[in-house]
Amino acid sequence: MEPLVLGIETSCDETGVGLVRGTTLLADAVASSVAEHARFGGVVPEVASRAHLEAMLPTVDRALSEAGVRLADVDGIAVTAGPGLAGALLVGVAAAKAYAMALDKPLYGVNHLAAHVAVDQLEHGPLPQPCLALLVSGGHSSLLLVPDVTADVQPLGATIDDAAGEAFDKVARVLGLPFPGGPHIDRVARDGDPAAIDFPRGLTGPRDAVYDFSFSGLKTAVARWVEAREQAGETVPVATVAAAFQEAVVDVLTRKAVAACRDHGVLDLVIGGGVAANSRLRAVAEQRCAAAGIRLRVPRPKLCTDNGAMVAALGAELIARDRPASALDLPTDPSLPITEVLVGAPGLS
Repeated sequence: MEPLVLGIETSCDETGVGLVRGTTLLADAVASSVAEHARFGGVVPEVASRAHLEAMLPTVDRALSEAGVRLADVDGIAVTAGPGLAGALLVGVAAAKAYAMALDKPLYGVNHLAAHVAVDQLEHGPLPQPCLALLVSGGHSSLLLVPDVTADVQPLGATIDDAAGEAFDKVARVLGLPFPGGPHIDRVARDGDPAAIDFPRGLTGPRDAVYDFSFSGLKTAVARWVEAREQAGETVPVATVAAAFQEAVVDVLTRKAVAACRDHGVLDLVIGGGVAANSRLRAVAEQRCAAAGIRLRVPRPKLCTDNGAMVAALGAELIARDRPASALDLPTDPSLPITEVLVGAPGLS
């Protein structure tokens, strides 16, 4: 029987605990503290850390109950070691170390971004080697070449300012929509005309970085457009502004992802991260990948947002590839580079 892996994710405001056997998902329990952050219009690190402390044991118990297994049945513990919020990461890693020591089981400190790629295996089976990954969330917008998700993840491009999800939150605030902004913009944009306003597409000029992203200018353009209408005493067409903004983000993301696949001769594109739940991103990616002969893999929305299942999935793959376990003095790294998939294992730099 394949090993049973417990995955713990606490990089931001979700306490995620997943149980995976091989590529089979047995449980995915999440406790979100988003409601506690909503009044601040964004995630407050100290609030997130305290919420993780309170949610950890109940969420582990819920995952075990959902999977119908005992804690003693677990064969390995995987945990997000970075990148993420410093205090939040410490809560998850401390819990994982305690479980690993108490159960005398191997511990795997993993990269949050690589886990977003690995989770696709729970939906669509083993990852093609190589594949290209577009990761889009509140903190990251990255293009990655992935020859081996357990050992070789190569950055091609990343956001140089606001990540896409961060831009969604800031534009939602301008439009008077609740936090987090992504789901609300996606919802109201369905009633708007995406072609009515020509918002800028950042870093798409002939001299710009081919695979990098910039959404700060777009966010500012939306704010100025809205401010000009308000100063003129006009009603702001929220649905149309949301649709045009969303279209600008999706256009850039999908255009660069398809170009990267073509440039590197890769036929498989994986999209992950919280913004991958966006309906317009999924639709445009499907259209452009089909036109380019690229196979598109996007997990179901629940697996796109931060969760313990993705950490367990990467842990299971590390065990399947016979990668070394991390030491019990495993460190956290809020700025962990994507090139470090496994953290704190003996013999790894």
